[in-house]
Amino acid sequence: MTASVRILVPTGMLGGGFPPETVSRGIDLGADVIAVDGGSTDSGPYYLGSGTAKTAAAAVARDLRVLLRAAATAGIPLIVGSCGTSGTDSGVDWVAGIAREILAEEGLALRVATIYSEQQAADLKEQLGRGRVHPLPPAGELDSATLESCRHIVAMMGHEPIAEALAAGADVVLAGRATDTALAAAYPLMRGMPAGPTWHAAKIVECGGQCTTNPRAGGVLATIDATGFTIEPLDPAVACTPTSVAAHMLYETVNPFSMREPAGTIVVADATYTALDDRRVRVEGSRFEPAEQYTVKLEGARITGYETMSFTAIRDPRILGQITTWAALLRRMIIEWVGQTLALGTDEYAFDIRLYGHDAILGDLDPDTRPPREVGVMLLVNAADQATATAIAKLVNPLMLHLPTPDMDYLPSLAFPTSPAETERGAAYEFVLNHVVDVDSPTGPFRIHLLEDGDVR
Repeated sequence: MTASVRILVPTGMLGGGFPPETVSRGIDLGADVIAVDGGSTDSGPYYLGSGTAKTAAAAVARDLRVLLRAAATAGIPLIVGSCGTSGTDSGVDWVAGIAREILAEEGLALRVATIYSEQQAADLKEQLGRGRVHPLPPAGELDSATLESCRHIVAMMGHEPIAEALAAGADVVLAGRATDTALAAAYPLMRGMPAGPTWHAAKIVECGGQCTTNPRAGGVLATIDATGFTIEPLDPAVACTPTSVAAHMLYETVNPFSMREPAGTIVVADATYTALDDRRVRVEGSRFEPAEQYTVKLEGARITGYETMSFTAIRDPRILGQITTWAALLRRMIIEWVGQTLALGTDEYAFDIRLYGHDAILGDLDPDTRPPREVGVMLLVNAADQATATAIAKLVNPLMLHLPTPDMDYLPSLAFPTSPAETERGAAYEFVLNHVVDVDSPTGPFRIHLLEDGDVR
């Protein structure tokens, strides 16, 4: 067993940017592997449903170029997970295409493995029939129709497919949907590091510098050994503190003392966080409890309709003094006009009115009841097809331009910021899977392709 393993995590998401010199410093400090997340569900279901990336290709290429150079120079692996934001097959291929261009331009001979995590509805229906698919709260029981409605379904891999690709000789692993922690845990576990410290460290470093006093300054380096791990920022001017490190167990977890992975549960209730100096923190006492049944989480998105958006702005003090009354009137008149003019019932379309500057963020929970100085009004229409959604938005246009409050004896003029006032947003999606499936092999649901030097086709 290796005495220790050092993980360099340059940023929370590939394409998010980082100072290149912080990666160089991590290499100088003896990094054994570079791991970085390439995606998330944080930005909603569109990216999974459409199979497209949130990040710009130029931003991904900028970050990937620095990391590929660093990995090649140091002779250490580079692991990227959840490629293309949602980890679809097209997302993996998209990042692989960018990597291929960089490898050719830089003259780097690196063996690349791609790991695909998309699932077929037919295969999952078979597992569903065998009672091997289970809901996670608050989701209900799954049915075949929901599986068939998904445009894309991905399974969230643990560390095992990544470790298999590395063991087969990959220098670079470009993985589909994966747990954030699996990316950082794979290599240390391969090298014999204990599961408790490894998984806990992987959780802390998943978002790069977010566990430091300045998340914008770059990533972190975690050193895992037999009894725990030490974490430090890659920017010498930034610090990790016991509070900043421990606090990351509050991030995206139901329970700050435990977190489930495909293979088991990270338990940190007895962990201690000690400042070694003014920049580094030592963590000990973490453990990992293997699960009786290995499971992988499923994520799926389907189309809910097509959206058209319109936006206007209100500066009239009389309307702003009774903005909720005005909004209620607008809602009432939309239903009346759409029913009379387009002969559509309220079950044939949906719309939302959001009052930015008043209560668009918190809604009824907003404690501030003072009249706002100005309000932006967003109308979001959803219908079965784009033409209908746009027709409704166009029908509402005069109301969003001139609707008075009931006590006004004149027509106000509101302000559209764009012409045309309607913007077609295309297909809208929703997440419909929050379930896990029992698997017999941690690598079974995933397809691993190991390619030759520089060939990532």
